[in-house]
Amino acid sequence: MTSKIAAAVNLRYSPVAIIFAAEKPAEALQFKEGRWGCVVSMLNAAAKGRTAVFDRKTFGCIGGGAGLGFGNTYIGMPGGIEYFLSSGNREFCESELGKNIVKNWPALSHGEAYKKTPEFAKSFADALPYYDVPTEYVIFKPLENLLPEEKPEVVVFLTTPDQLSALTVLANYARHGGDNVIIPWGAGCHSLCILPLHEGKSAKPKAVVGLIDVSARKQVDKDILSFSVPYTMYLEMEGNVEESFLTRDEWLKIRDRN
Repeated sequence: MTSKIAAAVNLRYSPVAIIFAAEKPAEALQFKEGRWGCVVSMLNAAAKGRTAVFDRKTFGCIGGGAGLGFGNTYIGMPGGIEYFLSSGNREFCESELGKNIVKNWPALSHGEAYKKTPEFAKSFADALPYYDVPTEYVIFKPLENLLPEEKPEVVVFLTTPDQLSALTVLANYARHGGDNVIIPWGAGCHSLCILPLHEGKSAKPKAVVGLIDVSARKQVDKDILSFSVPYTMYLEMEGNVEESFLTRDEWLKIRDRN
C-alpha cells in the first residue's frame, strides 16, 4: 500500500502497519521465548523494511505484553509495577525470591522515578486501556508491503519535528476544533498499539504521539517521535492529502529540508 502521507511529508522511514493475524509470516523477526526484548526495536526494524511478529510467549518484556494488547501482563510484575515505576520495592528485593531477581534487574530496588509515588503509578497502570488481541499474532510490517487481504489496526509513522507538525495539522484538517492529537504519558509500546487501538473505538478517534518513554528512546534516532493512528483515521487523513496544505508552498519549503 503506497502512502500519500509518507510521500507528502517526505518520511525517512516507511510507515508501519500493525496487524492482528492467525498465522505467522515466513522469515519474520521474533523474540525468543523467555528472552528480554524491546517492542520499539522491532518497530524500528519494520520501519526499515523488515517484518516482526509477536505472540503471547514472545512479546519481549512485561510492558511489551500489555502494550501490544496481550492483556494486563503487569499482573506478573515482580514487586509490583507501581513500585517499579516510582520508588522501588526494597522489601521485596530483600526477600528470598527478590534477591534472585534483583541481581539482573536492579531497578526493582530503587525504581525508575517516572512517578513520584507508588500510588500515582498505580493509578496510571489501573487506567490503561488493556486489550485482549483476538488472534494468535501481532505483526509489524512496512505499510508498503501490506497484502491486499491484510487490514491494519493501527498505522505508525516515525517522524521528525517538521513531519510531526505536518501530521498534527493534517489530523485536524477535516475536524472541528484543534484537539485531535494527544501526547499521553506511557511506555513506548503503549503509544504504538493499545492507546491508538483504544482511540479507534471512539466515534472521533485521536492520533497518539509517542516514544516519549525515556527507557525506549535509545531504540530510535534522537530526532524521532511516533505518530500512531487507528486505521480509520489513517484513511481519513490519506484522503485529504491532495487538497490540503501539504501541496502548498508554505509546507513544501519545510519538506525540502527533511
